[in-house]
Amino acid sequence: MYRFLLTPRWWGINVFVLLAIPFCVFMGSWQLSRFETRVEDHRSAGQQAAENKQEAARPLAELLPVDKATVGKQATASGRYGKQLLVPDRQLDGKQGYYVLTLLHTDDGRTLPVVRGWRPGDADRAAIPAAPSGEVTVTGALQASEVPGENGVPAQGGLPSGQTGAISAASLVNLVPDDVYDAWVTLNKADSGMKPVPVAAPNDTGLDLKAFQNLGYTGEWFVFAGFVVFMWFRLLRREAEFARDAELGLIPDGETDGDAETAVDEGNRAGAGEPNEGPAQEKANA
Repeated sequence: MYRFLLTPRWWGINVFVLLAIPFCVFMGSWQLSRFETRVEDHRSAGQQAAENKQEAARPLAELLPVDKATVGKQATASGRYGKQLLVPDRQLDGKQGYYVLTLLHTDDGRTLPVVRGWRPGDADRAAIPAAPSGEVTVTGALQASEVPGENGVPAQGGLPSGQTGAISAASLVNLVPDDVYDAWVTLNKADSGMKPVPVAAPNDTGLDLKAFQNLGYTGEWFVFAGFVVFMWFRLLRREAEFARDAELGLIPDGETDGDAETAVDEGNRAGAGEPNEGPAQEKANA
């Protein structure tokens, strides 16, 4: 009854199933590992943030370039404050406001973006306290350059003069004559009238939408694997029932290869010497 499994059609079906199931399981396992990696990164980032608060500040040069291991660590740098900018549309404690960003010309001749604090409301240059004059030493948490459209950073453009949408070397390079660090620092203690900006988690370490997309894709791939198995058994059952009904003669004419079977039966009878009642024989019998 299962001889149909040896037909070319079923060979193709079986090969497809044998390839599809391992592929779906592999893709589901890979997506699950991606989700587990993000969960572990999120846990590690939380532990690292707690450890960074206890560590002593280190010179900025020792922590560069910025990566997941150095983001949030306490850094210190010396220089003179220069140009001051506003970074609008930044939230803190559920309130809308803006960052006060001041460029620090360091002793090594480069520029370090320093976020001196956050203020509520619309960006207003008149309300900003003046930056300290003379030689200063800043201490704060090291942060990686922002990317517009990621981690809550607005992707808007066309801002008024004196404002920037993202804190990055790419957005500030045309504002100062010297090189800009591909990093920035948020002060531990904000200046008067402002709140300190909390440390942001490294990119791709939070349980964000991307992480749960990986979890959703995991379920989809495993469902696909189960669906392939289900459809294979369903086709097998239907084909077996069809073959059994054909053997019992329960399939109406036209649904099987009846003409071919009749021709074979007639050929067998002719080979055995049995009379084949054609038109001439029918007339003789009449």
